[in-house]
Amino acid sequence: MGQDIASTHFSAADFDRFGDRLHAETTRLDALFARQALSRREPVAGLELEAWLVDATGRPAPRNEEFLDRLDAPEVVTELAQFNIELNVPPRPLAGNGLALLARDLQATWERCQSVARAMDLRVVSIGILPTLTDAHLSLAHISNRPRYHALNEQVQRQRQGRPLRLDIEGTDGQHLLTEHHDVMLEAGATSLQAHLQIAPERAARAYNASVIAAAPTVAIGANSPYLFGQALWHETRIALFEQSLAIGTRARTDHARLMRVTFGSGYVQSLAECFRENDELFPSLLPLALDEPAAKLPHLRLHNGTIWRWIRPLIGFDDDGTPHLRIEHRPMGAGPTIADMIANLAFYYGLAACLIEAPIAPETRLPFAQARSNFYAAARFGLAADVCWLDGDHARIGELVIDTLLDHARDGLATLGVDAALAENWLDIVEARAESGQTGAVWQRRFITANGPDFAGLTREYAARQAEGAPVHTWDLQRRT
Repeated sequence: MGQDIASTHFSAADFDRFGDRLHAETTRLDALFARQALSRREPVAGLELEAWLVDATGRPAPRNEEFLDRLDAPEVVTELAQFNIELNVPPRPLAGNGLALLARDLQATWERCQSVARAMDLRVVSIGILPTLTDAHLSLAHISNRPRYHALNEQVQRQRQGRPLRLDIEGTDGQHLLTEHHDVMLEAGATSLQAHLQIAPERAARAYNASVIAAAPTVAIGANSPYLFGQALWHETRIALFEQSLAIGTRARTDHARLMRVTFGSGYVQSLAECFRENDELFPSLLPLALDEPAAKLPHLRLHNGTIWRWIRPLIGFDDDGTPHLRIEHRPMGAGPTIADMIANLAFYYGLAACLIEAPIAPETRLPFAQARSNFYAAARFGLAADVCWLDGDHARIGELVIDTLLDHARDGLATLGVDAALAENWLDIVEARAESGQTGAVWQRRFITANGPDFAGLTREYAARQAEGAPVHTWDLQRRT
């Protein structure tokens, strides 16, 4: 999805040609798995961070083209809406001080972005859903000036046969958001922190399944999206918003449940090849481009995979020497509140996933997939207060589970990964303090509105001020600074 394209319109022949190449590349990937020809370099971590441009009042500022021209940094790129950007940092081996290097690189890029934004009388804000966002902001007038986004909108509408997208979210406190939208711009309301983990092929299925199980605690501990269009909904409303913003599904089949384009998935896997075969067999192509890259680079397979937004998404990449590798992209965590919080969230995810991967008994045999999925949506709705069923049927509030069990798992996992012990403890201490206080970004936002009334512009400005100070969210008070 990141590449520019020359056309926004496609013919039936384009779809047929793309389908043929996609199928051939899927067969080629199966052969790479069979020959054990995939990279064994691991563990390597990376991240993507989506963010907002906001004006002095705290409202979305649709100026990303001017911003990116001024910034002139290839690691910061456009997103769907003109008020969104995406920050990338170089991947790092996790062992030793890899997490610290990710934090350093993200902080440096963040500061350069803020410097350019200040010169434009703007701010960059990292938050799951901007509290000042309105339905009117999510219009095609604010779509980024790239053909791929217009093509995506056209193809989503084609697959929906012109039917409007229906946003229907019941909040946890009795509020109910019900609206219709006629283009793909709803997707622009949801921004995230996406964690990448490169993994050896013989461990990749365990890593995928572990990430599925870890999705509930990571979405709960990182919840930062309680408001949409002025209504208090889920702790991580971004989950429901993103799923409903791309409400198109798989081809109808009698032997498979119909999946949506944004999905928790169809089940655990025994090989990541299953996901790519599922892509080929079940999901119609959205952007049937004729790509010039060699078939060995699997360009059509990778493009197609980038238009299927599993919350846990397998990726194909390439090492510096050209060897193809496998990555797990963990997508449940909301953006923000601070860089310290986000690196802590990454440490928690990487450590917990590593512990689950190395468990003597595979955890996917101890927790049915349907329960892992139920846990995920409960955590998105209720945050740390969610009641979940964990391994072997144990029930607990997820915040208590984090404190009593999962932080120890994360410590063990980071040790297994070779992460510096002092650094690991520093980041996990932030997660522990957040769980003990119960104050995630979502909870702080709700507490601020309760204390100060429905001043969403004020909430955004106060949030941005504290984000700039950099202290973790569990330490934030409710006093006005602006």
